[in-house]
Formats: sequence, C-alpha cells, structure tokens
Amino acid sequence: MIREERRGDEASIFAVTQAAFKGHRYSEGTEPYIIDHLRADGDLVLSLVYESQQRIIGHVAFSPATLTSGDVGWLTLGPISVLPESQQMGIGGALIAEAKKRLELAGYRGIILVGDPGYYGRHGFRQGSPITIDGPLARYVQTFSFDSHTPDARVTFAPAFSEARPPT
Repeated sequence: MIREERRGDEASIFAVTQAAFKGHRYSEGTEPYIIDHLRADGDLVLSLVYESQQRIIGHVAFSPATLTSGDVGWLTLGPISVLPESQQMGIGGALIAEAKKRLELAGYRGIILVGDPGYYGRHGFRQGSPITIDGPLARYVQTFSFDSHTPDARVTFAPAFSEARPPT
C-alpha cells in the first residue's frame, strides 16, 4: 500500500532511509537528516511511504526546486529509499509512479533529480535537459516534465540538501 506520510511515521522513515543508504558508496549518511530537515522547514511537499504488513519499507520525498528561469511548479525527487531486503522488487518504481500521478493531478510542471541515469531512465526521467546544476554531479541531473516544456535554467534545491548533517 502506498500512502502519504502521517504523524508518527517519522522514526520509521528515518530508519528505512538510514538502512537503505548505509554503506552506499555515494552516500555521506545525510539522507535521513535531509528528510527531517525538509519536514522541519516546511519543504516536504509530498512524502509517500510504501507499507507492507503495517510496516514502512519504502519512502520518497519531494521538495521545491527553484529555477533561475523563474518557472514554477518544479519539484526535487529525493531521497528515495527502500529497505535493503526489499530492494529489486519494484517498490521504488511504484513510489515514483504513484508520486507522478499525484503531482500531475496537483498541477506541478515537472520533477528534477540527481541520480543514476540507468535506474531513473526506466521511469521516464531523461538526462541532458536544459535544467542544470553546477559541480561534478551535473551529469547526473535528470528531469521529468508533465508537459512538453522544460525550461533552460539552473536549479537550486531546498536548503536541507546542503545544510543537513548527521550529529557529530
């Protein structure tokens, strides 16, 4: 079952995200803290969980994306996480598909992410769009547009992506 996050889910979402990214070669361990920071800042636009047998095993977060073009209605996908023992079962894809339906119905223009082109390409995201970021991760920027217009712009993600850190 896929549903929106509700009060009381925070600890489970944190645990799922932490487990999903533990030991991942591209992770600095900030992902669960990013979600908490997004929530605290009021930047968690959509937060969906995948529940199985009354247990959260997957999660995806969406937050505002600011474009230099002034175009509005674009969101950032991420983090997305699935418990390691439940990966490779289509849960992440199901979360993305459900989110895309909800976001399109809500009138959003598109989704931006930084991630593996092989994975996200299977879900309709494309590399090489005119939306970019500065830095070494620029080649991993991908977009999904709900209409035919993808603006030529640089994107800025919510502050949580640069500010959230694990406690030391």
